[in-house]
Amino acid sequence: MNILIIGGAGYIGSHVARELLDRGHRVTVYDNLSSGLRQNLFPEAAFIHGDIHDETGLLRAMAEPLHNPKSGGGFDALVHLAASKAAGESMIKPEKYSRNNINGTINILNAAAETGIKYIVFSSSAAVYGEPEYLPIDEKHPTDPENYYGFTKLEIERFLMWYERLKGIRYASLRYFNAAGYDVRGRITGLEQNPANLIPVIMEAACGMRGEVQIFGNDYDTPDGTCVRDYIHVNDLAVGHALALDYISGSGKSLTLNLGSETGSSVTEVVETARRVTGRAIPAKISGRRAGDPAKLTASSGLAREVLGWKARYSDMDTLIKTSWDAYRAGAAGT
Repeated sequence: MNILIIGGAGYIGSHVARELLDRGHRVTVYDNLSSGLRQNLFPEAAFIHGDIHDETGLLRAMAEPLHNPKSGGGFDALVHLAASKAAGESMIKPEKYSRNNINGTINILNAAAETGIKYIVFSSSAAVYGEPEYLPIDEKHPTDPENYYGFTKLEIERFLMWYERLKGIRYASLRYFNAAGYDVRGRITGLEQNPANLIPVIMEAACGMRGEVQIFGNDYDTPDGTCVRDYIHVNDLAVGHALALDYISGSGKSLTLNLGSETGSSVTEVVETARRVTGRAIPAKISGRRAGDPAKLTASSGLAREVLGWKARYSDMDTLIKTSWDAYRAGAAGT
């Protein structure tokens, strides 16, 4: 297939691009490099430096293969990974998340409809669920986001349902839990810029890029008092994207499903594993709870197994930490 990856120079996007290239697809990356990196681009993939807010440029990028005899025709599908993603920031700067996530997605959908793209794989989030009513969370769990970021993701899922109904675009909404790790073969080393997630923050502390790790609360109703989360390796996520694209293009049916490891690790467990794997002290400080942080979040990925034949292969904590540490050591050596 001929696939456009919007946000394909970013952390998750570059892993998705690598997986699709490995499977023999033609890939074009469209990215404004605001958080993505040129070092995450692959020579086998075409690259367009563009912004989702440039409606003319976005439409031109999607339409260009239709008029280029070397391309083999227009894009068959697109993967949408372009979004602002910090839940805490979204509560302070909702206008940024409205513009980037909602307005930007509308531009993408309108351009896709105009150029005849038939399939979209969308990077959604477990943030659409909000406070868990039961665990593990499956796709039937109520959706009631507790932050504006999660709200934007849920609204995009609704836009996709309407564009399927009105324009015939089939979609897969993939609700990620906590993406982590780096390519198990070491082919991607571009580090996240200003990370807010736990494992990259721990890696920065291990490398000396920050002084310490803040642990937000140690009095939760969990075995060690710190929050428990479901961490999913980014290679496993990338495979999920490829399988979801195969499904919607082969069956003609849209789907919405979770991608998670189905296991939970506490903040303390993650820090202790990182200390053991890296051999570094990794200073950590207990801070107060953050508003809206549930004690425990774990996924049910039964639907992904049933429909896609997908399962997490690399999402044990040792592999998550080791692949992250390998990438951060390489990145720190290159700075």
